[in-house]
Amino acid sequence: MRALLIPLFLLIGCTPAGPGDGKPASDTEIAPRLAGRLEERDLDEASGMARSQRSADVLWVINDSGKPRLHAIDRRGRDLGRIKVDGAKVSDWEDIASFRLDGIPYLMIADIGDNDAERKDVRVYVVEEPDPDDDEVEVAWEFEFSYPDGPRDAEAIVVDAQAGRILVLAKRDIPAVLYELPLLPGDDRRQVAVPVGIPVLPQPRRQDIQVATKTKIWWWQPTAMDLAPDETAAVILTYRGVFYYPRKADEPWEDALRRKPLALTTGDYDNAESITFSADGAAVYLTFEGRGAPVVRIDLNRGDASE
Repeated sequence: MRALLIPLFLLIGCTPAGPGDGKPASDTEIAPRLAGRLEERDLDEASGMARSQRSADVLWVINDSGKPRLHAIDRRGRDLGRIKVDGAKVSDWEDIASFRLDGIPYLMIADIGDNDAERKDVRVYVVEEPDPDDDEVEVAWEFEFSYPDGPRDAEAIVVDAQAGRILVLAKRDIPAVLYELPLLPGDDRRQVAVPVGIPVLPQPRRQDIQVATKTKIWWWQPTAMDLAPDETAAVILTYRGVFYYPRKADEPWEDALRRKPLALTTGDYDNAESITFSADGAAVYLTFEGRGAPVVRIDLNRGDASE
């Protein structure tokens, strides 16, 4: 992990340090419930999850390593199919986002993991959303990008299709920094991410960092994020918390993420890896590290939350 030297101006607007055990205090009585478990044994670290733009019953999941595949599951974690991503490679796949552009449903795969901050460039792949029964899908477009201040590890990405951009949340900086990139890079297949803000998230104290170097429990680090289907809210997931950010009409996402979020608990589940809103925006689904990991649902009371 790189030295934690953060300019003072970056700390403005950040929340106070989180609790010593890394469990954020929940602002609501909303409790997570177990929806099921990941059935596919190849999913030993479901590093990213996204709702389908074609079917409310389908979620897309990726592994962080192994073969370049998309895994389709239902909302209980049951296997619906796996699809080869033709032309893609896996270095460290860490997130997946679904979006529509000109009426076409797409999936963006983020090969942006960099635990040791050694990768000069990282990469995103975009594919048209396949059917779970398909054997393979081709890459529609792809590009590499770097950060202006050196390599960064990141596990969280969303597509702001309305603004024609991608938002990437770095993981190991304290506090985490939000970057933007163009959704359509044109002929320039090498981009440089631009920092646009600092989301408000619980921050570690010095003693938390000291403990984490021994326990490897980096509870404050963001591992995923997603935007609501109606674009009225965002969620950021850390290893031990879910943070919900309402958004005003036409407000830039980076501004919405600067306000204090609603904190939701992951309950008794640790090492949260991926999150997505349900198709109706009434709930979020999240899953965790490990084979057979739980799929957990948190209802948000934003409308019809029926199965």
